[in-house]
Amino acid sequence: MGDALIILGAPGSGKGTQAVSLAERLGVPHISTGDILREHVAAGDELGRRVQAVMNTGQLVPDELVNEIVEQRLNRPDCAGGCILDGYPRTLPQARLLGQLLARRGLRTVVVNLVVDYNVIVARITARRQCPACGASYNLISNPPREDERCDRGGTALIRRDDDSEAVLRKRFQAYQRQTAPLVDYFRSCAARFYEVAAADGTPEQITGRILELIRQG
Repeated sequence: MGDALIILGAPGSGKGTQAVSLAERLGVPHISTGDILREHVAAGDELGRRVQAVMNTGQLVPDELVNEIVEQRLNRPDCAGGCILDGYPRTLPQARLLGQLLARRGLRTVVVNLVVDYNVIVARITARRQCPACGASYNLISNPPREDERCDRGGTALIRRDDDSEAVLRKRFQAYQRQTAPLVDYFRSCAARFYEVAAADGTPEQITGRILELIRQG
């Protein structure tokens, strides 16, 4: 039996960074609903246009769209031994459905909640930058490019995504408090294992190490 590791936390708490690192260290697939949705946006298909309109307002993508994407991904053979879920579930209905999906696949639910102050989140997110040419991601605070506001790979001027502005962040955080924060109490009561980790106390590598230690201790 494998573990499905769910990473919870407010926007900007480092969920994506930790999910990638943990997937590499544990040798299981990283399932990022945000990345999958952005692939549709980049493709410019009908789903992508609908998703982009929602993301630009700072609201959450409807449950039915996200549920379908996650179920399709969990059906792939590489998830049989476990996976890392990043950005899902975000609502109680999603969490309840996920519990059923994982139980049918014999996967235990392990939850890590990343705790970080809102002001730290604002600083982190508004410092995000991306290269429009190659897609490389940077953070002017924690992972800056060698040349100011230029991509290391080709010197292309970096951009900030529309949904990384403070105004959109405020709406995302309000949506998180209303819809996603209740998941902390839900999983605390029903997950096989539940951990809380201070996400601003140390480097990303140190935080990954703490999470792995907790998981291995059981």
